[in-house]
Amino acid sequence: MNIIERLGNEATLPRRDFLKKTTGLAAALAFGGFGLPALANTLPPVRSRGTTVISVKDKGAVGDGIHDDTAAIQAAINALPSTGGTIFVPAGTYLIDTTKKINLRSLMLLQMDPAAILKAKTSSVSRAYILYANGKTDVEIAGGQLLGERDTHKYLTTSTDEWNHGIQLLNCKRVTVRDLRISKCTGDGICVGGGSSDVVVENIVSTQNRRQGMSITNCTNVKVYDSEFSYTNGTSPECGIDIEPDPGYTCSNVWIENCRFNNNNKYGINIWKNVSNVTVTKSVLEYNGSLGMSTHYCTGITLTGNTFRWNSATGIVINDGTQNLVHSGNLSYCNYSRLGAKSRTPFTLTGWASKIERDILLRGTLTNVQVQTNNYQ
Repeated sequence: MNIIERLGNEATLPRRDFLKKTTGLAAALAFGGFGLPALANTLPPVRSRGTTVISVKDKGAVGDGIHDDTAAIQAAINALPSTGGTIFVPAGTYLIDTTKKINLRSLMLLQMDPAAILKAKTSSVSRAYILYANGKTDVEIAGGQLLGERDTHKYLTTSTDEWNHGIQLLNCKRVTVRDLRISKCTGDGICVGGGSSDVVVENIVSTQNRRQGMSITNCTNVKVYDSEFSYTNGTSPECGIDIEPDPGYTCSNVWIENCRFNNNNKYGINIWKNVSNVTVTKSVLEYNGSLGMSTHYCTGITLTGNTFRWNSATGIVINDGTQNLVHSGNLSYCNYSRLGAKSRTPFTLTGWASKIERDILLRGTLTNVQVQTNNYQ
């Protein structure tokens, strides 16, 4: 089988099959007996690039888990013509020096075999990345695994060594990340910011990372589908997804659909200051160490068709400064589990009442926050 035929086979791996083969949504049956939800009705967007295909093995990559393959993979990327193309990473474990990182270019697909792992070498620096793109356009990352070095990292201080990410995207446009597992990063699985726009994350599992499963900072038009963000722990904020631009910046137009946020040490989703127009739909937020979700000084939030359950604290806390939020058609039960599960007869309620304060809590000055008709068990 030649490279072109192999790429065709990997590109058609069904999203549901990918998720079933991970320790992510396949484990859902063990948590409450629910099946996999319907996949979002989407297809990955088409990104522009040329037809050239280069295997990293052609540039000297070994993939034995011992040899440093950073330079060989970078050489393959640098060898693409001006029209771009595809870099293919065959099965194997490729050690990456994150202080040098793999610098992606515009007009490229990094296509990894499902059995390919880019593994971060142990470091002692506070900022480093496995994959990095700054100011690039039409970039796609697909398949395989990114494995961080949180277990062996030589920490200078546990509070500052938190920017060693699996993927860092800055000021990028038209980027797709799909069919990928990212785990054990010292910082975030994925961090998107620096004015990036039109970023699609689809069918990934981001798990056991130290700071966040995914950070969405200074950017616009970010879509996240059919993915899991789980077991984040180690350094604050410890959320599945943290939507939080740096001071003085904004974030807008984020769509999250059919995702699972579970067992994160703090929140499933945190929406924090200067954020507008966020939709979270058809997602499950469960077994998180504190809240399922928190909002704070943000506007234009739509929450519909989600399940909030078995979170250690409240299902969702709508905090001070939240404006124009609609919470409708959601299901909530067994939240604030740290106090013990509360048994009750299932009911539907329009509006807020004290009997649902374990599920929804309203705090501070709120403007046009609509708790509409929701279901409770």
